[in-house]
Amino acid sequence: MGKTADLTVVQKTIIVTLHKEGKPQTFIAKDAGCSQSAVSKHVKRKLSGRKKCGRKRCPTNQENRSLERLVKQNRFNNLGELHKEWTEAGVKASRATTHRRVNEFGYSCHIPLVKPLLNHRQRQRRLTWANPGKEKKKWTAAQWSKVLFSDESKFCISLGNKGPRVWRKGG
Repeated sequence: MGKTADLTVVQKTIIVTLHKEGKPQTFIAKDAGCSQSAVSKHVKRKLSGRKKCGRKRCPTNQENRSLERLVKQNRFNNLGELHKEWTEAGVKASRATTHRRVNEFGYSCHIPLVKPLLNHRQRQRRLTWANPGKEKKKWTAAQWSKVLFSDESKFCISLGNKGPRVWRKGG
């Protein structure tokens, strides 16, 4: 016996059809497998024509789609920049609403994975190997083609140590 919000589509159709036939609510509740108050609330909601309670969502579906387009085009923009562009397009929404909508689209902000830096022992081994010696000066192109430098250095110009943030969909 659930609340009105817990009614299934089948239960709702049973309630509506039996109510149209003029059956009492207690009989409808037994047939639908729910409480009499759930039947009463569902019937009252249907008859009054009321759809939803509470405040309406401020941005329209069209405005929400424009925000999703902004996120797709500028995945490296932070939330403040996205909000600024969205409000410049004529949408009246708060920064929190912007963040909620971006999350509703399935996007979340991630820092791209960066390989960890070399530890001290690895760095020392690499330096001793890479020091210019007489033997490596005489290496042929075939010998150098067998060498693989697998670690890469990270250079941050203006984004700090963490690196850029990217809006990504889950999965």
